[in-house]
Amino acid sequence: MTDNTNSFEHAFFALHHGLPRQAPGSDATTRHLLSLCGPLPERPRVLDLGCGPGRSALLLAAEAGEHGAEVTAVDLHAPFLEELRAAAAARGLGDRIRTVRADMGALGEAAPEGFADGSFDLVWAEGSAYVIGFDTALARWKRLLAPGGTLVLTECQWTVAEPSAGARAFWDGASPLRTTAGNLAAAQAAGFRVLGVHHLPDSDWAEYYGPLAERVAARPGGADPATAAALAGAREEIAVRERHGHEYGYTGYVLRPVTAGDGGAWPARPETPADVAAVRAVNLAAFETPLEADLVDALRADDAWVPGLSYVAEGPDGSVAAHALLTVCRVDGARALALAPVAADPALQRSGAGSSVVRAVLAAAKERGEPLVLVLGHPEYYPRFGFVPASRFGIRAPFEVPDEAMMALVLDDSVPVPAGTIGYPAPFGV
Repeated sequence: MTDNTNSFEHAFFALHHGLPRQAPGSDATTRHLLSLCGPLPERPRVLDLGCGPGRSALLLAAEAGEHGAEVTAVDLHAPFLEELRAAAAARGLGDRIRTVRADMGALGEAAPEGFADGSFDLVWAEGSAYVIGFDTALARWKRLLAPGGTLVLTECQWTVAEPSAGARAFWDGASPLRTTAGNLAAAQAAGFRVLGVHHLPDSDWAEYYGPLAERVAARPGGADPATAAALAGAREEIAVRERHGHEYGYTGYVLRPVTAGDGGAWPARPETPADVAAVRAVNLAAFETPLEADLVDALRADDAWVPGLSYVAEGPDGSVAAHALLTVCRVDGARALALAPVAADPALQRSGAGSSVVRAVLAAAKERGEPLVLVLGHPEYYPRFGFVPASRFGIRAPFEVPDEAMMALVLDDSVPVPAGTIGYPAPFGV
């Protein structure tokens, strides 16, 4: 590390020393994220990574579990750990909080601090995962969780589809952001299922930037280049938030490793009458025109409708995240099913919600003894479910389509696959 880097780090930490928070957050948010974890052991073992002065660690030690938690608080900045130890002693929590000066991105299993596999019931990281990167945090911290353990972390992300050049100029150089869908997809790819998602309110930013802005205003200049650079960086960050705060925000993720029998990250089930409006809303949001939403409604009133084969995937809050529908079609008179439409909330696309609902509805069709499913769709997406070009079986669409886009999935090998032209129900209009 160069002398200049050392000087800047010293100035940066001097500017932040004594502030209540080192990232957006609040006690209310910590408590809400904790509530999304579900039941915890009586005295859970908690690891708070990048703990800073320990606002979350103190709350977790007092409130996590029936009688509070045993918290191991990790940070590289020794003065933060000193602040935490003093605060813990003042609150009578000194015996519940152990501080460890360590790199949260390199917690070796053989380290004397005891970061062995399965050591913790709850791994917590509010506002710190960005230091090593969201994906790296998921990969490196997963092994620390005991069976049934939970990972909670907050991450800054885009809240608009097309961020402005000004917002990108700041964040792309500092810490490139993704959307909720991108982070959910990363969590699923890393082998986690989502227990909850919480978008931090603007007031959580005020809890961080308010005290920081007061500190910066009290120090209008820097006596040395490092201090001047630290002050300039803080002013820029606050100014970007004032100009572009509507384009990005912090979001909390409550995650648990997927295990055998979990059923995937997005629970899927047959739709109920209470879901009809939400299913329409998802289809309206997912497509450029209302044609698909209208098609679903029309198929509900058609003889092609099969009760129990309209499926939804639930989001972390229980809302409808995705929808998939199977209805009866014909191949030269023989019964088959058409998979259409498939829709996911645009904010959750590429998160796995669509895949979950497709797998669930196909499994339901197979269990019912349905022999064949046909889909007209993207040839890079549907083969993951076992679809192959329908032309292999002599099946063709009643209109011109690329051969690779018209696909078939055989659910029952004991039933001969019919050949011929597909006959869609009347609501399809073909």
